[in-house]
Amino acid sequence: MPSAAHFLLEAIVACEVDYLFCNLGTDHAPFIEEMARWRAQGLRLPKIIVCPHENTAVHMAGGYAAATGRGQVVLVHVDAGTANAAMALHNLARARIPVLVMAGRAPYSSHGELPGSRDAYVHFVQDPFDQASIVRPYVKWESTLHSGLVAKELVVRASAVMHSDPMGPAYLMLPREVLAAECEPTSDRAFSPTRYGPVKAGAASADAIHSIALRLLQAQSPLLITAYAGRNPTTVGLITELALLAGVRVCEFNPVHLNIARNAPCFGGFQSAQFAHTTDLGLLVDVDVPWIPKTTQENPDAFWVQIDIDAIKRDFPTWSFPGDLRIEADSALVLTQLIDALKAMATPEFHRRAASRVQLFAREHADRQRTAARQAEDPGAIGSLNPHHVCAAIGRLISAQDIVINEAITNTLAVFEQIPRSEPGSLIGLPGGGLGFSGGMALGQKLARPDRRVIQIVGDGSFYFCNPTSLVAVAQQYRLPILTVVLDNGGWAAVKGATLRMYPQGQAWEQNDFSSRLAPDMDFSLTAQAAGAYGELLVSPDMVEAAIARCLDAVDNGRSALLHVRIAPLGPPSGHAQRAP
Repeated sequence: MPSAAHFLLEAIVACEVDYLFCNLGTDHAPFIEEMARWRAQGLRLPKIIVCPHENTAVHMAGGYAAATGRGQVVLVHVDAGTANAAMALHNLARARIPVLVMAGRAPYSSHGELPGSRDAYVHFVQDPFDQASIVRPYVKWESTLHSGLVAKELVVRASAVMHSDPMGPAYLMLPREVLAAECEPTSDRAFSPTRYGPVKAGAASADAIHSIALRLLQAQSPLLITAYAGRNPTTVGLITELALLAGVRVCEFNPVHLNIARNAPCFGGFQSAQFAHTTDLGLLVDVDVPWIPKTTQENPDAFWVQIDIDAIKRDFPTWSFPGDLRIEADSALVLTQLIDALKAMATPEFHRRAASRVQLFAREHADRQRTAARQAEDPGAIGSLNPHHVCAAIGRLISAQDIVINEAITNTLAVFEQIPRSEPGSLIGLPGGGLGFSGGMALGQKLARPDRRVIQIVGDGSFYFCNPTSLVAVAQQYRLPILTVVLDNGGWAAVKGATLRMYPQGQAWEQNDFSSRLAPDMDFSLTAQAAGAYGELLVSPDMVEAAIARCLDAVDNGRSALLHVRIAPLGPPSGHAQRAP
């Protein structure tokens, strides 16, 4: 008779899962055996991607899901694998990406009473009281498979919840005895993913749209702030259309996706706080943190409209931003409604004022571009390259269709300002606080879009969290050539910056010791070479474009590349005498 693992696989296939991203353990023996039986019988299985670390597996599944909109399945090992997966699940929860993590459970029987009983030391020590608590803050749904008879119902339910708006990860535990247990072939029930499918967000009410349109018609200084509206490629064009129609300045704060083309005249950059005090009508469109309240002066008379797939921010204990009118809906639908309403209500005077604002925005945009160009002029010195210069060279050498995954942290503005992006889906940023995001995401994007170049730009501190050996091994094993650019300043600049913001002239400043320096002689290019990828250490400002070109040539010829760039190292704070580290 078939085992529960058989019904589980049938459910996964029914949900149209393309890939199983696997980091397997002793708990998966029944699943591994069942997959082998399927292969022997010529049955269709999802493709298997074996990842040496769970961080790679979960982020890779997330990258694929972000590109396709279809949640994938990750298999991890009991509590240990769940713990390793938790950081990535944190990021996917903040990015609202659907992924189903299936974790084994240590066997619960000890004397051979059931197939799959404990037969190894680890089966006793990997059985915590509450395994799901490790990831419960980061998943929308969690459950345990108690019988193969309900395997299809549980998997379809997990898929429906994780694909419902706002989307997010789900977690299912699989005890080994349950996976191994046999079931009557006719005892399982069919659960169609379409009949038991997800619930998607809709549009706004006509009254709400009319109210927003009236306020836009009267606004003198409207501002739209967004971060992840661009997860739907259609929304990018709608934001641009609304901005041009109504004369709305558009800012991105810590963008998770490209939300407006960088060459659009209404694009106002990444520092929304500088406009908050003059804004009379604000639109918060799919954004978790529009500015930092501590350092932002808001106009107390401004009217703020929030349009968001997750308007209440249900996973945030506090949310410190105004919302005079909150609309939880699909932003693409709402923006379409709003554009149609404005076109119907607009007057010649409105069009004149809107066009005048667009001209102002265009001049401001040109000024920012000139400033960015000046920042990139100085190449830096040997071993101390200017990250703006390096990123500008990348921007010149890649195409508009190439996908940039940004995890440069303190050098994020160098990436955003120097690498122009215009195509929807061509930029993805870190949504959460879990470093090590960009590597697996880059692999998942490449898996989903094999015809596109994928470039991961990451700081040295963040690259350690990417589990570099796992990253380069998977890239080579599955022929997923990506370019990784490591901007190495020799430490955690964010740690130093946070300390200085709190204690600008404290003891850490006095001693120039922020406990944030990392190994000064690390050569990440050798990590790439160890896996058979192309690796290069860049220290000379005269070799920037040539080194980038060599790496891109390797990628274009099917080989991953890693460029380790030594940028200006962490130095003493401004106005501080040089001291020994």
